[in-house]
Amino acid sequence: MSMRSYVSLRPRLLGEASVASLAETFRALGDTTRVRMLDALSRAELCVQDLADLLGLTQSAVSHQLRLLRAMRLVRTRRDGRLVYYALDDDHIVKLFAQGLEHVEEKSAAGTARLRAHAPGVARAFQARESDRGPKRAAPHRHSQTAEPHR
Repeated sequence: MSMRSYVSLRPRLLGEASVASLAETFRALGDTTRVRMLDALSRAELCVQDLADLLGLTQSAVSHQLRLLRAMRLVRTRRDGRLVYYALDDDHIVKLFAQGLEHVEEKSAAGTARLRAHAPGVARAFQARESDRGPKRAAPHRHSQTAEPHR
């Protein structure tokens, strides 16, 4: 790439404040608990107790994560008497979440389709092996003496 071509891009790049804010948003989305909470809140407005029961978490853990999500302006609150209900902040958050999910599902489907196209026998063997194993288990600890041998 010539020096001239990247210099002309510089004025169009994001400013430092935008870069930092965007990175913080993606960092907030990088936690599985928060993603599960955003998934639930994308479907319904919920209070802390309902979220805790739905996700199998303590109220304290849910409150802590909601505080972070609220500070990032990803969720908003609505008070109804003594209860506080949480929902996704606006349509942008719903779209961001939906596009991320679409990307993940598309990537997964594309990977499986590529595998089938390039190596049909390997894909069938992989699928058969996965179905024989049943539900996925957590991998044994690396230093465990009871780890299953590699097949």
